[in-house]
Amino acid sequence: MVCNCTWGQRSYFLEKCPLACQTKIELFGHNDHHYVWRKKGEACKPKNTIPTVKHGDGSIMLWGCFSAGGTGAIHKIDGNMREENYVDILKQHLKTSVRKLKLGRKWVFQMDNDPKHTSKVVAKWLKDNKVKVLEWPSQSPDLNPIENLCTELKKRVRGWRPTNLTQLHQLCQEKWAKIHPTYLWEACGRLPKTFDPS
Repeated sequence: MVCNCTWGQRSYFLEKCPLACQTKIELFGHNDHHYVWRKKGEACKPKNTIPTVKHGDGSIMLWGCFSAGGTGAIHKIDGNMREENYVDILKQHLKTSVRKLKLGRKWVFQMDNDPKHTSKVVAKWLKDNKVKVLEWPSQSPDLNPIENLCTELKKRVRGWRPTNLTQLHQLCQEKWAKIHPTYLWEACGRLPKTFDPS
């Protein structure tokens, strides 16, 4: 079930729309830009360098859900994401997140237009579970507040330097849970102004 009526209803979007997306976070490497103030001759000191992995992935893929009122679930995706995996994630985390976020019964789900998200299998699950989906413009990640949130999560994780993927996952969960609703309200609040016809 697709809902395309909420863009002009800013308060509805802010209060009743859980948003979801995926992001990759690297154990070593460039989750974000890194700048270092250093003295001459200190370029190679460990505090001024970023470890790299010559062979191997060294990253985790996460699915997250949030609204203007707070963060919902964050889930580590094992292996390659397929439409069946996405349905499993939705089964496990979507309605739990909606309850945690206290969105009530009349909420509208937002996800990007990744082919796995818009597949027949996913569409059937959404329809069977009476989940309304916000119609989303194609190829517009710049409009999605969660892209900003994923960048924020990467910044918060960056300074801690976990040494393995288990630590990285735990750190992501901790930092995700600590993102303050004020930040989320601002992230969500920027988007609807773009579409508000008034």
